[in-house]
Amino acid sequence: MELKAIGIIHSPFQIPGEAPHQGRHTRETAVVEIFPEFAAGLKDVEQASHLIVLYWCDRADRERLQTRTPHGPEIRGVFACRSPSRPNPIAFSVVELLKREGNCLHVRGCDALDKSPLLDLKPYSAGIDSVPEARIGWFKGGQ
Repeated sequence: MELKAIGIIHSPFQIPGEAPHQGRHTRETAVVEIFPEFAAGLKDVEQASHLIVLYWCDRADRERLQTRTPHGPEIRGVFACRSPSRPNPIAFSVVELLKREGNCLHVRGCDALDKSPLLDLKPYSAGIDSVPEARIGWFKGGQ
């Protein structure tokens, strides 16, 4: 298996403690820069109001299998939570697309650290991607 970065994320978050626990909780903007050789893949992207941004947490601890979440003192398995530290530190944010300038997308709601490698972009669809009845049993209210 081989992953190839298709771009880089420019965000205001320089270190892990600066990034929000979830991108939806920030009003900060970021720029998702697509490398020139992948820019043709942006055709029609501005027709989407929101995007799924998949990125690599290059500063994460890849050996960690259990962690404490921001939601309580209990230790959880990394596959039961959204910790960036995990064997394959792939993360995602659902962002609002504010504007496109060439191969750069200005977005709101991204929790990536500055210079995080971009793995992929997909349009977000509330009708396809949202599962309102989904629950996490240990999380407050299960949501």
